[in-house]
Amino acid sequence: MQPAESERPELTTLDEKIAQLDPELRAEIESEAARLRTEYLTLRDLRKARQLTQVQLAETLDQNQAAIAKLEKRTDLHLSTLRRYIEAMGGRLDLVVSFPDRPPLHLTGLGEAEPAAAKQNRAMRTA
Repeated sequence: MQPAESERPELTTLDEKIAQLDPELRAEIESEAARLRTEYLTLRDLRKARQLTQVQLAETLDQNQAAIAKLEKRTDLHLSTLRRYIEAMGGRLDLVVSFPDRPPLHLTGLGEAEPAAAKQNRAMRTA
């Protein structure tokens, strides 16, 4: 049996709960939330942070806007596609591998049109 409307406890929103917190604790929570928002961005977030539209990025990548919209919704893509997207915004894609018993390791040569080692070998053969 459901309680009558007048007997139901009043619900409190998260914003209301946070507003009731000690100001110092609230500031700490808001700071951590802001840090997490900047640490974990989607492709769309990155583009917007760079103040670029899908149309501008599409022109740089010689694509249409619909292709950029579709790309930004994907959760699985080739490293070379991701690298081109990042580079079109003026960035550089770095791949870092983390293991609990080692310092971070930077991977190279993945997602490039031609791996760096192959470029060096070819340059040496033609020199």
